[in-house]
This record gives sequence, structure tokens and C-alpha cells, in this order.
Amino acid sequence: MTRSVMVLFIGGLTASTGAGAGAQLTLAGAMRQADHAAYGNRIAAGASAAQAAQALAPLKGILPTLRFEAGYLRTTDPIGVFGSTLRQRTISAANFDPQRLNYPDPLSNYQSAIVLEQPIFNADAWTGRRAALRAADASRASEEWTRLSTRVSVVRAYYGATLAAERLQTLATAARAAHAHGVQAEAMVRQGLVTKSDALLASVRAGEVDAQLAEAEGAAVMARRQLAVLLGGDGASLSPELALPPTLPSGDRIRMVVAADTVAGATEDRADVRADVRAASSGLDAAAADLLRARSAWLPRVNSFARYDWNAANRPYAGARNWTTGVLASWTPFAGAGDLADMRAAAARVTSAQAQSEGARATAALDLEQSRIALAVALVRLTIAERGSVQSVEAHRIVERKYAGGLATVVELLDAQAVETGSALALSQARWSAIVAGAERRRALGRDPGALAALDAP
Repeated sequence: MTRSVMVLFIGGLTASTGAGAGAQLTLAGAMRQADHAAYGNRIAAGASAAQAAQALAPLKGILPTLRFEAGYLRTTDPIGVFGSTLRQRTISAANFDPQRLNYPDPLSNYQSAIVLEQPIFNADAWTGRRAALRAADASRASEEWTRLSTRVSVVRAYYGATLAAERLQTLATAARAAHAHGVQAEAMVRQGLVTKSDALLASVRAGEVDAQLAEAEGAAVMARRQLAVLLGGDGASLSPELALPPTLPSGDRIRMVVAADTVAGATEDRADVRADVRAASSGLDAAAADLLRARSAWLPRVNSFARYDWNAANRPYAGARNWTTGVLASWTPFAGAGDLADMRAAAARVTSAQAQSEGARATAALDLEQSRIALAVALVRLTIAERGSVQSVEAHRIVERKYAGGLATVVELLDAQAVETGSALALSQARWSAIVAGAERRRALGRDPGALAALDAP
């Protein structure tokens, strides 16, 4: 890619950023959009809603059931005709005629009923309800953890796209400086102050920077598209709403927002406040309750019912009304291998859930310490990168003046420029790393990474 094309691209990127400055996407705005539109969040929300709905299923064995029935039949069956006539309250002495009893005329009957069924004791329904509620709790906690993790990803992608743009600007500046050094070297060759090799080395170095610039161009485009996908887009095109800040926050701003988290929670066990640990703990409770449900299937069941019945020859819910009430107790001491399989499977799920709960706590403890160290190291690297950037700029300036006076070689000049560029890129990377480490630290503490939206403030 030629230098002119590079300049046009940088100019277009700057123009688009300026045009969208009035509608700049902030980190807080990106998180709000991700909360309701990110694919992972939507999947987790759907799973949580489905699990919450499942908690209603066991109520079938707890709450009463009201049912309306209506049917029609026409028959010549002797028992059916006599019974329906009796239910219609139209029976007479003539109905007892043997010939009529044996060979009745066809009879029509509309049979209607209102039935109320009230469960009295179904142990598996009550324990199943408990298991379903604990499973719903686990699903909600899992959804919360997904949302927090998505917010960490938003921080990483949002400032990753800004980092890519800042890297592009840095390399564009480096490319201009490298080409300027080449022009300077060629001028000095014509004046006889340096050899042709100086100009050739400067040209080679400028080509290397141009290659890095071309790579940074593609990385900047992909970083923006990745952010768009994370926020619920298709990634096929760049949305105008994705106008990002031109540079990363300053080191001082980053320290002010994240430094407190380097020690927060370091001396206390915060595992229980983490949504992933709560999800695993609720999952264990759900598995234990489900095992109790499976065992409760061996207990007797007691249910009651009450019903009103109507029988008429012309329409439903007409004629005389009959009522019936009753209580039914049943006990199935052995229903085959299905109950045994259910109970053993439930016991195995308890064992698995116990391991998951213990693993979640152990992982949380490790994550707490790992994230504390990572953030502390990131802040140290940031300080070193800031100092190195200032020193490399001054070193390049000194070598540039020495080269102009014939006191330094072109290799020294190009090396000084490369060091300055590398230091600027390292500083950008260090700032981004500190921000991401701060977001991951807050998640490890069970806190909302959304607090990093304070970096939006000017």
C-alpha cells in the first residue's frame, strides 16, 4: 500500500470520528446495549425464563384443578339406555318392560359435568417444587454471571477498538517520520554528507513501518466489527453509532478508577457474593431436592375430588343435577425399574453438583488472587511504559539533532525512531491492559464492571 493511500485512509478515519463525535458511543452506552442485545445475554435470559417457567410444573400436584366436561352419545345398548334414562330422571314403569329392556329404542344423552380435584398429599410434588425453585435460582445467578462476563468483554472490545485506532494513529505518525528521515537522508547524500547506504536503510525502515501500518489498518476495522457483534450486531458493516473516542484514557485517569480494586477484597472471602458460586450452590440445593423428590415417589398419595353432573336429552348442562365427592388414596410400592433409575440418576446428579459447587469456590478463590496480581502488575507496567515513552521521545530528538550534525549514523537515527514508536505502542497497550485487568478484577470480586464507565468522564 502506498503512502498516499495510507494518508487517505487515516484522513477518512479521522473525518468519520469527528463526524460522529456528537453521537459518540460511550462505554456506559455500550454496556447498556449489550445488556439487552448481546447474544450471550439473550441466550442466558431465555434459559433463565424457561427454568423459571419449569418451577410452575410441580404445582399440578399441589393446587386444585377445575375442569368442565361435556359430551353427547346416542345408543341402543340396553345398559347405556337404561342408565342414561335413569340419569335424566325420566324413568317410568314402562321402562321395566322386559321387551323394552332387551331391545330399547335409540336414546340421546348430553352428559355434562364440573369437576374439582384437590390434591391433599403428594410428597413428590412438594419436593419437586423445591427442586425447581432452586434450579430457577441457579439459572438466574448464571444469567447474572453471564451479564457481568459480557460487560468485561465489552470493556475489552470497546477499548480494544480504541486501542487499535490509537495504534493506527501512532504508526501513521511513525510512517510520516520514517519517510521524513528518508527524505533527509537523500538530501544529505546529494550534499555528500552521508553515503547512499543511509538513504537505502531509511527507505527499508520506512517500508517496514508502512507494512505495520497496513496491518494496523485491518486490525482497526476488525476490532470495530468485533465490538459490533458483541453488542448484538451482525458484524457485516460498521454502524454509525460506533463512533469511539480517539484515544484511550490517560494513565492517571485509569489509576483513579481501578487502583482501589488492587486491595479490595484481598483479605476477605468474597466467594459467596459471586454469581457463579451462587449458581453452583443453588444447583447443589436443586440436585439434593430432586433426589428427595425421587425418593418421595415411594410414598402414598392422597387426593380428593368433587363433581356436579348433568344428563339431558336436548342440550348440555340441562336436566337434574347430581353431585359426587370422594377421597382417593393410592400407594405403589413398586412401579418397576423406572423409579429405581430415577433415584440413582438423581443421586449421581447430587455428586456432580457437589463437585461443581466445590470447584466454583476453588476457582473463585484462585481468580481473586490472580486478578489482584494481574491488576497490580498492569499498573506497574503502565508506570514503566509512561516513563519509557517520555524518555524515548527525548532520545529520538537528541539523536535526530546529532544525525543532522553528522555526529550519529543513520542506524542510530532509525533505531531511535523505532524505539519511540515501540514505546508509544507499549504505552497504549499498557493502558488497555490496565483497564481490562480492572474490569476482570471487579468481576472476580463479584462486583459490576460497569463501574469502569467512570472512564467516560472527560
